[in-house]
Order: sequence, then C-alpha cells, then structure tokens
Amino acid sequence: MTRLSLFNSPLLLGFDHVERMLDRVGKSAAEGYPPYNIEQIGPQGLRITLAVAGFREDDLTVQIEDNQLVVRGRQVQDEDRVFLHRGIAARQFQRSFILAEGLEVTAAKLEHGLLHIDMVRPQPETRVRTVKIAGAGTNGGGQGSGNGSVSLAVGSGPAGSGARKA
Repeated sequence: MTRLSLFNSPLLLGFDHVERMLDRVGKSAAEGYPPYNIEQIGPQGLRITLAVAGFREDDLTVQIEDNQLVVRGRQVQDEDRVFLHRGIAARQFQRSFILAEGLEVTAAKLEHGLLHIDMVRPQPETRVRTVKIAGAGTNGGGQGSGNGSVSLAVGSGPAGSGARKA
C-alpha cells in the first residue's frame, strides 16, 4: 500500500520532521487512559495532571524522548489480595505528549492520586547575526571581504523584530 504524503511538494523541503510529528499526534490521540488535564499556570507555565489512582511513585516513570514527554505506569500485582470487585484500573499505560520546541519540564509530583508535571517556556532571546555579502570579483563561495552585509533576526516573535543593521 502506497502512503500519500502531505509534504511531497518540492517547495516543502526539510519538513519531514513535521510529518513524523503529525503521525505521532494521530497515534497518541487514540489513547484514553489515564485521563488528564492541561492547564496554564502563569504567563510561561503549563501543567499536565494525570489521574493515576492506585499508582505509587515507584510505579511511574516520566521521560523526555525527542521532544516527546512520555509517562508510563506499571503496577506490581500483589498476589495475596483477593478482590470481590475491582473497579480501579490497575493496568499498565503509556501516555505521550509532543512538546513544542523550547518547552522544558521542570518538575513532576504525585499527590492524592494525581501526577502533576510542570513545564515552562523560557522567554527566547533575539539574536542578530550579520552575513557578509561577497562582491562579484571574489572567489571561494562567499569568503573574503564583501561590499555589504545583511542582518538576520533569529528567535521567536514577528519577523525581523529586534533586528538592526550592523
């Protein structure tokens, strides 16, 4: 079966990582356990809260794998316990969240059956870099003295914000 790619246009070079990220989002959307909330906690902070009733700290792992937050839970079965009714889920799980570029996980805390994972998005600093423009008589692919320069602003925000001519 041939897979149709959304990013097969020659004008979209280098966007294959976006396609892989969209595939991961589609797969993780089908997950339903455990339930979770995402909330804003301050101007740059986020918190993911997962309902993990019955899990201890030793039963849970929180890892970051290639800009993806992965929470796993696995309980060890106590063979001495006999349940007449078992309504609290004790199955293993894996819940994934794709993190935006620059988002940092700062803390994870388990309290009252809820796992809180705090994240912050640091304010990016705008960097300006000058690229030399080579004259028509120079050889070497842009090396040597040029007649002018171009300033580029690197960072988030509106295009060209913080850029100054050097």
